[in-house]
Order: sequence, then C-alpha cells, then structure tokens
Amino acid sequence: MSEHGGVDPEALAGRFAQMFGALAQNIERIVRGKRDKVELALVCLLSEGHLLVEDVPGVGKTTLARAMSASVEAKWARIQFTPDLLPSDITGVSIFNQGTSAFEFHPGPIFANLAVADEINRGSPKTQSALLEVMEERRVTVEGTPHPVPRPFMVIATQNPVDMDGTYPLPEAQLDRFLMRISMGYPDHQAEVTLLAGAPTGAMLDQLPPVMGREDLARMIDFAQRLHVAAPLYDYVVRVVAATREHPDLRLGASPRASVALLRAARVRAAAAGRSYIVPEDVKALAVPVIAHRLIVTPEAELRGRGGADVVGEVLANVPTPQAAGV
Repeated sequence: MSEHGGVDPEALAGRFAQMFGALAQNIERIVRGKRDKVELALVCLLSEGHLLVEDVPGVGKTTLARAMSASVEAKWARIQFTPDLLPSDITGVSIFNQGTSAFEFHPGPIFANLAVADEINRGSPKTQSALLEVMEERRVTVEGTPHPVPRPFMVIATQNPVDMDGTYPLPEAQLDRFLMRISMGYPDHQAEVTLLAGAPTGAMLDQLPPVMGREDLARMIDFAQRLHVAAPLYDYVVRVVAATREHPDLRLGASPRASVALLRAARVRAAAAGRSYIVPEDVKALAVPVIAHRLIVTPEAELRGRGGADVVGEVLANVPTPQAAGV
C-alpha cells in the first residue's frame, strides 16, 4: 500500500482501466474497427516505448499517431524520411546569434511528445542513426550538450513492407529500440463502409476532443510501472526471452532489452484490465509484438516459411507457465 501513497492499488487500477478505455474509445472515433491495434499502441505509449508500424500505405498509420496525440493534449510532429534527409533535420541545429555573440540551439521536430517517423527505412543509415540516442536516453546531444525531450515521448515509425526500392533496412540495433512492431491491416467491410459514409478524417481529427492532459498520462505511466510482479513471473519472462537465444531456427535471439520491454508492457496491460498485478496471460498476449521483430531467422528456416512470430509462438508453447503467480 505504501508505494501507492496509502491508496488501495485495486481502486487505482480500476481508475487506470477507465482512463485507458476512454483513450481507446476516443481514438476509435477516428481509427475505426481496429480496437486491438489501438490498445497495443496505447500499451506501448504507457510503457514509454516506441512503436514500429509495418504496413501498406493508406491504412491509418499516421492517423493513429495524430489521434493519440490529440487525445492527450500532446504535441506531435511528422518527419518524412527521404534519402536526402539529414540528421540535423531531425535533431535540430545550433545557430550563431550575432546579437548575443553565442550559439543558440534550435530544436528539430523530434522534440515532440509523439514523433511520427514516416517511411523510416527511406532515410539513409546515417539519418536513421540520429534516432538511436533519443529513443534510448530521451535526449539529443548536439555539440556535446544534451537536450532532453519532453515527457511523454514516443516515436511511431512506419515502413512499407512491399515497396523496397530505394530503402535502407533498419539495423538490429535500431529494431531493438522499438518496444513493439504491429501491422494495422485493412479495416473490415463495415468499418470501411462507415469510413466512406462519414466525414473526412482530417476534419474529424481537428475536432477530436482531448481526454486527458500530459500530466494525467505521466501519472498513469508511473502507476503502471509500480504494479506488483510475483517472483515466478520475473523468472517466466526471462525464460521466454532466453529460449529465443537457443532456438535452432534463429541466428539472433532477443536481448535483455526485450525482457525489460515485455515486463513493462505486461504491467500496462494488467492495469488496463483493472488489475494491480500481472498474470502469465499478460506476458503471452504481448510476446509476439514485443519480441518477434528483434529476432533474425536462419536462411534455412526462412525458406521453410518460418518467421519471428512463429518462433515466439513455439517458445510460449514450450516454456512452462507459472501457476497462481499473480497474487
């Protein structure tokens, strides 16, 4: 009780679940028929993680980011990645002020609460690397001076898996910094009919009311990361991640960063369900979007049609699930 200021954790978890549901419902006014993807994106945001959305154009990747930022009164910025984009176009530059005879830092678009890196794989490796520091340390270092980004901070990157001409695949170090990778997918028939019959998305986005402020969001983040985790669940998370490092179909398994990310996300999912503790189902439900993109499949397994998600599913089936670990 003491770590929650003397307030019943179950009551706080119930309040968290209400606010989470209100956020998801507000975003669904724009992004229709994708409740599961919206919830995953919110879990990622409340885990203070970054999201990679890999899908074809026109399925609502940027719209999702804008709806999220509008729902929490957050500042958002869109960065269109192109081969000629420079690192300074993202992070900002120091410009000499003749009046003060000193250099002044002019922040780039990355200094937002939600930064949308559109078609990130079209940027050169040098430009992609400009995101490495800020995604991990929440700051940008320019000419030896660190500049912190605002909180909450989230990078939502998109890439088109079909058109690969003129692209630079994200290296493993970059992929490992994304807490989740999801695919939006096409809307179902009724959702697409509703989209056609409704108002233009842009106009609706401008009218979308905020559900909470940034301070409320920060409190939700802090609460989720104080949720109780029983000792067997720590062991379970490590066993699941470690099993990928020994799997014969993989050249590269998941790093310890994956264990941390999986636990953070599981805490948020538990709070969103109104619980003050996590259960094995929280880990299982998030294992594929959190772990699969960090894995490199062997050429032989790839020829057999195996992917990272298949391996994670097999690992979950083979690693023993702890019993009665949530209390």
